[in-house]
Amino acid sequence: MERNIDSLLDYQIEGTDGEAGKTEDFYFDDKTSAIRYVIVKTGSWLSGREVLISTNVITKTDSLTKTISINLSQEQIQLSPDIDTDKPVFLQKEAMLNQRHFWKNFAGSGYYGGEMGIENNTPVRLKPTDRDPKEDNHLRSVVQVGGYAIHASNGEIGYVKDFIIDDQSWKVLALVVETHNWIGGKKVVVDISHVKAISFIDWTVYLNISMEAVNESKLFEKAEYIAQ
Repeated sequence: MERNIDSLLDYQIEGTDGEAGKTEDFYFDDKTSAIRYVIVKTGSWLSGREVLISTNVITKTDSLTKTISINLSQEQIQLSPDIDTDKPVFLQKEAMLNQRHFWKNFAGSGYYGGEMGIENNTPVRLKPTDRDPKEDNHLRSVVQVGGYAIHASNGEIGYVKDFIIDDQSWKVLALVVETHNWIGGKKVVVDISHVKAISFIDWTVYLNISMEAVNESKLFEKAEYIAQ
């Protein structure tokens, strides 16, 4: 069924032989809209590791008990890859820029996105030669993209508030957009097909429809996405 992804965060992960941690994030492919991984913070029996679990092993999502059942044992979860094994785009780039000393130390500086040069705060543009061909440039974190600005074809209109997903096919179906840039701002549902690009550099999702079209989109009613 269709659900809003925010409601699935902090769900208990139920393995075949018991509880195995809680959901912290979901990684999706911005080209195919497929949700590829659920990020699980394991229990103390695993020293609190964060691991990647493929959505292919999810067998059930239960909103009443707030659990996601998976077809893996606790031991198999223990052997699951660490989150550093497959990083979303913003972490790939951040790691590369840190390694090359391009990041300004922006903690507490009021600077929250983009690529900055240390010497003079001028933008550092990534060239094709800077990219590792093994990088996955389409993997995105729903937690990270949540909060990105929404830029329609004729201007900015709000930000990403949530995602609508299908918990059977595990695909992103739509964005929930908070249209705070309009008088009487509201939450609306914008189909994922209208996403033209997602930029980690300026923390923005670009749409191929107008601000007016966004404002006239279907209202987001949270109750519609909660299983009864």
